[in-house]
Amino acid sequence: MRVLHTSDWHVGKVLKGQSRNDDHIAAIGGLVDVAKKEQPDLIIVAGDLYDTASPTAESTKIVTRGLSALRKTGADVVVIGGNHDNGKALDALRPWADAAGITIRGAIGKPEDHLISGTTRDGEQWRLIALPFLSQRYAVRASEMFELTAAEMTQSYAGYVGDLIARLAQGFGDDTVNLLTAHLTVIGATMGGGEREAHSIMGYAVPAAVFPSSLHYAALGHLHRPQAIAGPCPIRYSGSPLPIDFGEEENLVSVAIVDVTKATAARVREIPLPVATSLRTVRGTLAQLSTLDTGNAWLRVYVQEAPRAGLREEVQDLLPKALEVRIDPKLLPGPGAGRAEAARAGRSAGELFADYLGQRGHADEATVTLFHRLHDEVMHS
Repeated sequence: MRVLHTSDWHVGKVLKGQSRNDDHIAAIGGLVDVAKKEQPDLIIVAGDLYDTASPTAESTKIVTRGLSALRKTGADVVVIGGNHDNGKALDALRPWADAAGITIRGAIGKPEDHLISGTTRDGEQWRLIALPFLSQRYAVRASEMFELTAAEMTQSYAGYVGDLIARLAQGFGDDTVNLLTAHLTVIGATMGGGEREAHSIMGYAVPAAVFPSSLHYAALGHLHRPQAIAGPCPIRYSGSPLPIDFGEEENLVSVAIVDVTKATAARVREIPLPVATSLRTVRGTLAQLSTLDTGNAWLRVYVQEAPRAGLREEVQDLLPKALEVRIDPKLLPGPGAGRAEAARAGRSAGELFADYLGQRGHADEATVTLFHRLHDEVMHS
């Protein structure tokens, strides 16, 4: 059978105030084009369809239309919730999804609800463990789906996840292609740059040993960089289909195509996806920035000029697609630079502000004058 594995769409992402809706529509369109060409039997979306737990109506339209388009290619489609998604809200879409032939598992439910079976167009049977993101807060509650011993109740987060997978894997067959999709962090994996760190560290990482050797392929979501993980079975992150934040501008965006049978190991191909609007970091003085050809990329700019009022606006006049403008860190004073913090007692707000600017390497008379004017307006309004 053939599987298309994608994850971490993050529809609804706003980058420094800029909507990414057009980029997401283009990225999902790229996924649909790959599905039409490759004709997979199963499409897995391994979590984080949305960037926020309260998506807008436009974001919901983009996601549901994208899933419908993937389903129309003839493949079965299975979707799980990620840490950015509202699992219960995703599950509320299940009546629509069921009618459309799309399987959604937004949050942990009954055990039998997370082992999904299917048959390919050529009659090959497959079984899939569909494990949405599981927070530490609900790990014990999820494990209570099964009868636990006293020792099991004291397990770590990784222990709970491993236990869930092991018990669900008991439903695997010797004559089926056995698959798993989950939204989690595996120890040893490389973060892509835009993940939510609290759900990637602090006890959330699990060892690759939680995946049983009976698995033919584990399709993971959560980390935005495509990568394979060494383990007892083929384990892979598909990565995001577009760069989500500036920390991901160097990531290869792609989709994973997996060919596997019950008797052969999974063979994975990475298919690059086009990026509608790239992300790019540039550095230089105003004179140097004025000579750059940055195309249609969204920009993070490290300007190599002394801090002053109006500098951001000058940069954006030169580079209208600069979403983030910062002073190059090399020009900022290092730790301990500047005079010691002055006593606050008896000093005006303007004096304190000017002193703060000096300590931060941002001394500029125009900025101080503007502060005085705004402060006077607030105090006398």
